[in-house]
Amino acid sequence: MNFTDLTIIITCFQSDNKLKSCLSTIDKNIKVIVVENSNRNKFKNQIEQNYNNVRCLLAKENLGYAKGNNIGLKEVKTNYALILNPDTLLDKEAILNFFKFLEKTKEFAIVGPGKQGTEISQVEYLKGYALFLNLSEFNEIGYFDENFFMYLEDIDLCKRVRKKNKKIFINPNIKIYHKGASSHDEKINYTVELSRNWHWMWSKFYYNKKHFGIVFSVIKIFPNLLSALFKYLIFYFFNKRKSEIYLKRLSGILNSFLGKKSWYRPSLD
Repeated sequence: MNFTDLTIIITCFQSDNKLKSCLSTIDKNIKVIVVENSNRNKFKNQIEQNYNNVRCLLAKENLGYAKGNNIGLKEVKTNYALILNPDTLLDKEAILNFFKFLEKTKEFAIVGPGKQGTEISQVEYLKGYALFLNLSEFNEIGYFDENFFMYLEDIDLCKRVRKKNKKIFINPNIKIYHKGASSHDEKINYTVELSRNWHWMWSKFYYNKKHFGIVFSVIKIFPNLLSALFKYLIFYFFNKRKSEIYLKRLSGILNSFLGKKSWYRPSLD
């Protein structure tokens, strides 16, 4: 089967080992665009030298998952794209089964992998680690909301798709394995953990405000605010690292409430 009408986009941030494992599971005839959220020319050269089907774009700075994906999507010339996390592994027939799905289902916006035992069915949302996009369906919708740095950009995209009455499917025949919460290399675990906590709270408030209004968003985030404040005060006296995590949660909530952009970036100094 001809796979030339699909481009895979992988946005990563210092995910070298996991990215290489992911690439090893992708058919060499499929075009791949890697968007690296840094300015590492050595990394770009290594990837492009070792994988003839891969083009690596350097974002120059850490732009986040939504904006990184959009950079890749703007370069796609095919009718279909697969948004893929670097900490995923493709089953050997995953792409084949996507094209088999295309033979039967022409009208769709997004399809994602499903758990074994379920039928192909329409759903409201899909997890963002693997999203097959029918790009012609996004002309009036646009792609990812770049206000999100990470978290909930996938749910936001699906919600906008559904508002336009476009179809989202889950397909159990498409198997893509996702480790989860491990798209970066282990050496920066704590630094990324701080960033995750900040952005999870920022994104949660922003998403709910965007789709349901300020009052709903405040009500939704209030238990998180109380929990983060209590845990910050408790851990402050005997576990500084944990207290810093909850301080980042508080900061994410406050910045989102004040309407500030998702500015926080992990420091790798």
